[in-house]
Amino acid sequence: MQIDGIRWCRYPTRAILAALLLSFSVTGAAQQPDRDKLPLEPGAPVPDDYYRAEIIILERIIEPEAINERMSDRTVDEATETEEILWSVGQGGTTETTLDLAPQEDLHLASAATRLERSGKYRVLVAAGWYEAFPPDYEGTPLRVEAGDWIDDASTRSVEGHITIDRQRYLHVDVHLNHWQRGDEIEQPVADIEADIAVATPSEAPEPDSPDSTSGSATTGDSPDQPLPLSVESAPLELLTWIRETRRMRSEEIHFLDSPTIGVLVFFKKIEATE
Repeated sequence: MQIDGIRWCRYPTRAILAALLLSFSVTGAAQQPDRDKLPLEPGAPVPDDYYRAEIIILERIIEPEAINERMSDRTVDEATETEEILWSVGQGGTTETTLDLAPQEDLHLASAATRLERSGKYRVLVAAGWYEAFPPDYEGTPLRVEAGDWIDDASTRSVEGHITIDRQRYLHVDVHLNHWQRGDEIEQPVADIEADIAVATPSEAPEPDSPDSTSGSATTGDSPDQPLPLSVESAPLELLTWIRETRRMRSEEIHFLDSPTIGVLVFFKKIEATE
């Protein structure tokens, strides 16, 4: 087996990750599953171009301040509308999926994910595998991903996006993931806020003799020399990093797509029909 897509010098922990995966690829074995374990009707033949697709999403354990890339000013498209869910963790921690996931012990990548977590440098956010036929010219539906830490103010997980599997001559996996963090709080003087409101909702000036008119100095209780109170607003989400990559896949090879903070391991096992 081979490992595809390792770019050796991009990030500091690349050598550790590559060594772990190489060790696994030598010692691991992608065995053909028992026919009875496949999600098929009893007696039904194994379809042509039938695979077990496996996806592991990792978060690199690193302080945001250590990220050299600055992406907070990047424009992110709205989330792709899809009813298919690969892995979605709700606010309460319940995981939802629309796929018939294979047991974790059947995954070829399970050992690799365990080793990466034991290294202390990665956290496994998603570990999923399922069986599906991917015939030529297959056009997959985007699979929704929501994982990582829950960000209260935004009601979202820190890692979200979608993954799409297509097949032409070869299988192709399109990874479109965002890694968010909560932005800093913004302090704005109340006077500025009131001015903004006044501009947004202008009112007619009072008549000179009306009770609301004033002359001379202001009669508010605040001294001009006193600092104005501050109002703390919740800042929007801030983009930490993302993955935007489409990769051609060969079966029984471990493929790795990554950014400075998140990575995706992909593996396909061709399921052969047995007598």
